[in-house]
Parts: sequence; structure tokens; C-alpha cells
Amino acid sequence: MKIAIIDSGIHAGHPHVVPVAGGVGVTPKGLSGDFVDRLGHGTAVAGAIREKVPDAELYAVKVFDQRLSTNIDSIVRAFEWCIEHRMDVINLSLGTANEAHRQRFERIISPAMLIVAAAHILPGTLPGVIAVAPEEDCPRDVYRYRDGVFHASPYPRAITGVPVQFNLQGASFAVANMTGFAARALERTSTETIRDALVAQAASHS
Repeated sequence: MKIAIIDSGIHAGHPHVVPVAGGVGVTPKGLSGDFVDRLGHGTAVAGAIREKVPDAELYAVKVFDQRLSTNIDSIVRAFEWCIEHRMDVINLSLGTANEAHRQRFERIISPAMLIVAAAHILPGTLPGVIAVAPEEDCPRDVYRYRDGVFHASPYPRAITGVPVQFNLQGASFAVANMTGFAARALERTSTETIRDALVAQAASHS
């Protein structure tokens, strides 16, 4: 199972993550071998995914560096890298409300790709994408489904000695938690039927 995490990179030595199978840095100038996480965001995302699929191969696809912002060209280039390297699952804990980018996402994303992304923004609003919204009271070991959207906990893995209110939180980690659940499901089914499998499993959580 190869999971690409399009984010701020991964700190490969973090105990919640190790090992990291590889990665790439995506910049306006092209690709690089620098996928080191200098923000901590991508590492927390990776840790949440690793918790649920401990045997998966995690790949860092770094589009953020000094701050959590990027551009559509870098995101498209990141998807192209994922396609070229045959990633099974793509975690995208980011997105855009700019509808002008819809066609570029539609051209690069195919129904054969398993993409987990934030709900209500692109590319999470595209058909076939697993759209996820945060739900504060959702336990981290389950997810919910209603009105076409999956709902998951907005918290990453806990850090010993750090109160939950001081840890990272938000929609990014709901996406990461759901990516873990989706990757588990993919081990038992196909990309074409995974949404039905996830919805059925969500019903058992209710």
C-alpha cells in the first residue's frame, strides 16, 4: 500500500511515522529531493495515517515549506508525481475555494485514483473524491457519513505530556484520519467499490 501525503513534507525520524518510503519536494522551479518537514503539519498528518495502517509505505509530497500555502501549479505537479509513481492513495489535507481551478483538477484526477480531501472545497467537491469534514465529538477510531460527506475526528495522534488543546487540530487531521480508514478498506476491496464499502462501514459505527 503506497500512500502519498501532499503536505509540508515529513520528518522521517519522528516516532509516530517511521519509516518513510520516500518523497519529493515540489516547488515552482520543479522537483527536488528535499521533503523535510519544517512546519510539523505533514508529520502530524503522516502520524495519524500510520496509526491506522502501520504497514503502509508513506511518501512525502512536499508542497509547503516555510508556510502553509502553495499554488495550483505545484498541486498539479504533485498529482502528476503521484500518478507517475503509482500511489494507491493520495491524502490531500488542503484545497481551494477558487472555482477557476476546477478544470485543472478535473483534467488531472481520474475515477481510478483514490483521493481523500477536505469537503466543500476543491478537489473535495469533485466526483469520486472521498470528501471529509471535521467533527469535534467523533472518536479518533471511527468515522461517520451523512449527506455525501465523511466525518472524522479533527485531532492527530496525541503527544505525551501535551494537552489536547495545545496540539494541532483541524480539518487537515480529519482528512488524515479518514485516509487511514480508506487505506484499510482498500486492502479488502477495489478503488471502484471503496466508497460503498466505507459507507457500509460507517453505518456500523452509528
